[in-house]
Amino acid sequence: MENFWKTFTAQQKALLKRVIEVAEMDTSGEIRVHIENRCQEDPLDRAVHVFAKLEMHMTQKRNGVLFYLAVKDRQLVILGDAGINAIVPPDFWNNITETVLSFFRDGKFTEGLAEGIRMAGEQLKRHFPYQADDVNELPDDISFGEDVHPGS
Repeated sequence: MENFWKTFTAQQKALLKRVIEVAEMDTSGEIRVHIENRCQEDPLDRAVHVFAKLEMHMTQKRNGVLFYLAVKDRQLVILGDAGINAIVPPDFWNNITETVLSFFRDGKFTEGLAEGIRMAGEQLKRHFPYQADDVNELPDDISFGEDVHPGS
């Protein structure tokens, strides 16, 4: 198996983690990025599985957002939890997806993810502002690999 995570340098991984940290500074929302090589099923179904495995549905306000990317299969899904989906406009995730994909078409994966994360953070900030007692409920690190399976 290829080491597809090498698509991203250590500097790019650190940049994405920092973008997540900054996006979460003004919100109680949580953002995660999961990257794998191949998607062996429907991309939305796979993103739902990864969302559950990463326990993103366990946030207090159900306001987690997952950026799921299958590099070789060129699949991107941005998935919001019930709390944020109840508030954002119906086309919100599609708008972010189109913005991210516009960067991807130019081979700018890091820049595309960073812009999408910033856009999601702005929406989270608007609807789920930072509270004095807020804690970071989920890690900000990017997760990699196909071994993320529910129940494993």
